[in-house]
Amino acid sequence: MSTPPLVFGTAGHVDHGKTSLVRALTGIDLDSLPEEKDRGITISLGFAPLRLPSGRLAGLVDVPGHERLVRTMVSGASGMDAVIFCVSAADGVMPQTREHLAILELLGVRKGIIVLTKMDLVDEELRELAVEDIQEQVRGSFLEGAPIVPTSTLSGAGLPELLAELDKIHPPPRDLRKAFRLPVDRAFARKGFGTVVTGTTWSGQLIDGNEVEIIPGHRKARVRGMQIHKSVAGLVTAGTRVALNLSGVEVSDVPRGSWICTPGSMPDSRVIDVRYQHLADAPELEGEPRVLVLLGTREGVARLVPLEGQALRPGNSVLAQLRFAMPFPCLAGDHFVIRRESPARTLGGGQVLDPFATVVRKAHAGEAVDLLERMEEGDQEAWLERGGPAGLSEAEVRARFGDPVGQRLGDRWFAVSVVEKHRQSLHQNLDRLHSQLPLTPSHNRKALRSGLLLALGEREYTSLVDEEVRASRIEAEGSRLRRPGFVVQLTEEQNSWITLVNRLLEAAAWEGVEHIREKAPAPDADALIFLQRERGLWEQVADRLYARPTLDRLKAEVLVWFDTHTELDPGAFKELFGLTRKTAIPLLEWLDAAGVTRRQGDVRVRR
Repeated sequence: MSTPPLVFGTAGHVDHGKTSLVRALTGIDLDSLPEEKDRGITISLGFAPLRLPSGRLAGLVDVPGHERLVRTMVSGASGMDAVIFCVSAADGVMPQTREHLAILELLGVRKGIIVLTKMDLVDEELRELAVEDIQEQVRGSFLEGAPIVPTSTLSGAGLPELLAELDKIHPPPRDLRKAFRLPVDRAFARKGFGTVVTGTTWSGQLIDGNEVEIIPGHRKARVRGMQIHKSVAGLVTAGTRVALNLSGVEVSDVPRGSWICTPGSMPDSRVIDVRYQHLADAPELEGEPRVLVLLGTREGVARLVPLEGQALRPGNSVLAQLRFAMPFPCLAGDHFVIRRESPARTLGGGQVLDPFATVVRKAHAGEAVDLLERMEEGDQEAWLERGGPAGLSEAEVRARFGDPVGQRLGDRWFAVSVVEKHRQSLHQNLDRLHSQLPLTPSHNRKALRSGLLLALGEREYTSLVDEEVRASRIEAEGSRLRRPGFVVQLTEEQNSWITLVNRLLEAAAWEGVEHIREKAPAPDADALIFLQRERGLWEQVADRLYARPTLDRLKAEVLVWFDTHTELDPGAFKELFGLTRKTAIPLLEWLDAAGVTRRQGDVRVRR
């Protein structure tokens, strides 16, 4: 195969033979730094290819065991498919043995083999005691029942058996449709190439020449070369140990802890909702303690804020928020470890639920917990509900789910329940206007966009209204809306007032009626005038009110005029209809707007 199908990682107490075991299995000495050789312990991550008996090529990550290097250990352990858990037969279970086991549990590692190292230093009785000690320690963990392989790197005893056990491990296939992500554990400049970064790919796949994004900061770069264990590759997939040559960036742009990913796939998170597990031997914590968070190759300081209860007690599992001062990129499902800065120790860890979170106030903690519990169960509707009344863009949805889900309005996606709330708000607004303005037969679309609907963009609001119109739940007349079957009901007094005004308008003929509210006062005169205009029975021209039939006769007579004339000047128009200039000019402008005439200099011509 051209790419490794899996990554193994070592773990265990310092000086329990991890690096010697890697050297015996691969022939590669990973203690490359002078201080490592001098002290005989690994202080940085080491990587080597491992050929299994079946011919499969795996990546092997050697992590440091010293307590002061837990951060480096977490970086290496985060990308592994299975662990080679080393315990010295001479020393047995030690403090870092327990801590590494706890960290592996927190990071979600679920496969592994236990290696009893240095068995040449002990007799059979001590070897059996060491095995019993190990079995007791791993009881209840993912390593319970795992094979225990005694080895000696000096004699080579047990190494064939170990390789055979490793070859039996087949992790589930990774989803290559997900966004490509690689946590950077090293960046350097290589003469003639430029910037090179290394890491173990977490998800997706990458083709040489693709554009990638560096998170945090969202700086773009292009891949111009890839290597897997020093062999040139055109494609890398999840679970691969890889070196990428990047163009367009400097080494300082991609420090350790950065992510190389598909553009637009990761947020610069500062608030993260998580499921947090406080270790059984960790001290009780109160308030919002300051903690060190380790995820992939990145570390950051955050406040750990429980959303359930007031204190973090040993062994407790709670929903919580991590609030960072600096960006801490991650995605849902990522595992993390939390440590206390001083005195240094591992406190617990867990899994990211929502990297797009916002600060939850205490008054809303219960609601947040309900949503997060649903999200833990895989309820995508809960994710969309968290998007709120404004919904999520397609890019935001893809970052959460891969493929768009939910209901689309305009260019955004919403939870079905959120769309229903918008729909209810639209109908409530329309009902309210019908109630408040019973003489108005329909209402402008914009007048209905209030309250919750203000969270929608223009396209989304239009899409919602159009959907309601198509479903015949709302009737539309151009840009105006009304309840299906809504008809204005007039009282006897209102009908009498309309009759009175009709008489005044008929009597006024071409002159129209000015100050109609003074000549025919009524408490709801404005609403009735608007109603008659909406019905097409009255029309306002400048400051005068006309009966629609009067204006229709005006248009007809002007058209007759043009049967025998080519133009109509204001003087002829006044004489033709017996008008004053004050009323003639507005009517001429009205004829222009009605499409009957067109102004040409000081005269009108037929349109």
